[in-house]
Amino acid sequence: MDRHEDAERNDANRPLANEQPWSVSDFARRYRLAKREENRLLMLYGPMAPFRDLLTTARRHLLTSQ
Repeated sequence: MDRHEDAERNDANRPLANEQPWSVSDFARRYRLAKREENRLLMLYGPMAPFRDLLTTARRHLLTSQ
């Protein structure tokens, strides 16, 4: 039983998937962000940031033809 309780404690202390730090550069590449937006995120967070924060803060500028 001790092992089971230890495993539960370790799981409780582990960050959730959306709270784990991500490389801002990898995030920008994966989500095809413009270099300008990548630089903005780097200035805002530094080289690493929680995934949730990157998703909520990143802006995608779509090119539309008029």
